[in-house]
Amino acid sequence: MAQRFSKVAVIGIGTVGATLTGLLARHGLPVVAVEADETERERGRERVAATGADEAVLGHVRFTTRIEDAAGADLVVEAVPERLETKIEVIDRASIVCGRDAVYATTTTGHAVTELASSLSWLMTHTVGLHLFPTPAATALEVVCTPITDAAVREDVVALVRSLELQPVLVHDRPGFIGGALTMAYLNSAVAMYEQRYASREDIDTAMTLGCGLPAGPLAQLDTIGLDVAHASLQALYERTGDRDYAPAPLLSHYVAAGLLGRKAGRGFYDYTVGSPAPAAAEHPAHPSRPVCSIGVVGSGTMGAGIAEVCARAGYPTLLVARSEVRAKEALLAVERSLTRAVSRGKLSSGELEATMVRLTAASQYEALEGCDLVIEAVVEDLPVKRALFTKLGALTRPDTVLATSTSSLPIIECATATGRPENVVGMHFFNPAPVMKLVEVVRTALTSDGTVGTAYATATALGKRPVGCSDRTGFIVNALLFPYLNRAIELVQRHAIAPDDIDAVMAGGHGYPMGPLRLLDVIGLDVSLQIQRTLHETFLDPSLAPAQYLEHLVRAGYLGRKTGRGLRDHGKS
Repeated sequence: MAQRFSKVAVIGIGTVGATLTGLLARHGLPVVAVEADETERERGRERVAATGADEAVLGHVRFTTRIEDAAGADLVVEAVPERLETKIEVIDRASIVCGRDAVYATTTTGHAVTELASSLSWLMTHTVGLHLFPTPAATALEVVCTPITDAAVREDVVALVRSLELQPVLVHDRPGFIGGALTMAYLNSAVAMYEQRYASREDIDTAMTLGCGLPAGPLAQLDTIGLDVAHASLQALYERTGDRDYAPAPLLSHYVAAGLLGRKAGRGFYDYTVGSPAPAAAEHPAHPSRPVCSIGVVGSGTMGAGIAEVCARAGYPTLLVARSEVRAKEALLAVERSLTRAVSRGKLSSGELEATMVRLTAASQYEALEGCDLVIEAVVEDLPVKRALFTKLGALTRPDTVLATSTSSLPIIECATATGRPENVVGMHFFNPAPVMKLVEVVRTALTSDGTVGTAYATATALGKRPVGCSDRTGFIVNALLFPYLNRAIELVQRHAIAPDDIDAVMAGGHGYPMGPLRLLDVIGLDVSLQIQRTLHETFLDPSLAPAQYLEHLVRAGYLGRKTGRGLRDHGKS
């Protein structure tokens, strides 16, 4: 069967259906776009136009409320809400109109393509899944086949996807496929985090966009998808897998019951009605802050040197303290090299380089920190080491000095109680590389004073960073959402023999992430990732947070990622 698609019917012009309609029409294919009634038909037209479709593109689309107008279509795309009985009904009706020679595609996330295809036995060979995430920058699309999808049908659909200038990623018919399996659990966790009032909606979204480079924060992303669509997908995945991570968060269920469905309803996690401000950075409480005239940084590694560079570039006299004179000098050289690279890229003038290095000094004695107004710790991620250091800092620095830890996973309160004045201790979690990344997570303990929190916010802002606030809980915002997602990606490789390249192609190309999860794991370091995942598991005692066995095996074998030349991929030739 050499299928050539000359007319496509898209049934359901919601977010995904509109994205597909616009994509097909932009590449010259005639499309019949079917909606339930005239009101939804007009909304569907608006959604297609919102994908960037101009009048010429819209000229390729016939908007209708009659499924009979799909007659003659050789490809039928079902994109109706995520209810199994509705999808089966649509496919059955379309098959009567379009017949046995047409190819039928479903955009489901939570249901099995095979189950949908079995509504008519002869459809099994003619049905595929097209799993597209509605992002304008998408460059990949998942093609899901049933166990008996005709090879020619598969080849024709793959050829169509390529003609749309997208990369087809062939995926087995498993729950959530790749993109849904990874993103739905992550989005659901973000709702639970907001529901627990651990952080504001704006801070959660800002943390994930600035900390991970994602195209949208999880709550804003849910508003775009549609909270009802996400809820139905999660419910279907939970019913199929029994995985509690897919059980819809109670707050999500509450919003759907209240009709707060996201952008399409004018309100979801954010308000989209006329005159309402767009989602933006949170307005943090106006806590008092203490003046900071000089900053100390303890630690000469990558993070310590990076934070010191940020502080000195922002105009603060900065003192870096290392374990030895040799390490102190090496840290200064590392900062100078970084600044020199910035000059070569035109991001810094030679005069600014010289002024920055004048403001930056180094020492090997903690006593040198005595006059600093703020001291930021950036030593090894080992709690006994940090506690010993904070004990010294509490004794050596002035009583009003703010002491901050840049830990990414350890409890701030353990550092705070070692000082004898825990009200002055706060978390300031910078992201690597510190001179580049804009995010700083400001973490307060139950004992941190408002003045200390205010000082951390004010200083982070003065450093040119975007502070977001959260309470002292393992993983803070970013790591608590990021690492379970990364761990789940490893489990996909481990349990389902999915190639790392396919997973990364879907998440980077299909969902617009700056890099796929497996490539990111190799960049972070598998040993670092394992340590963070273990800490999350030990803290929350949640079986779903247990590190993937494959991750444990790779670390045990010494395959730690780029730094050792091999991790989830072989980097020896790169």
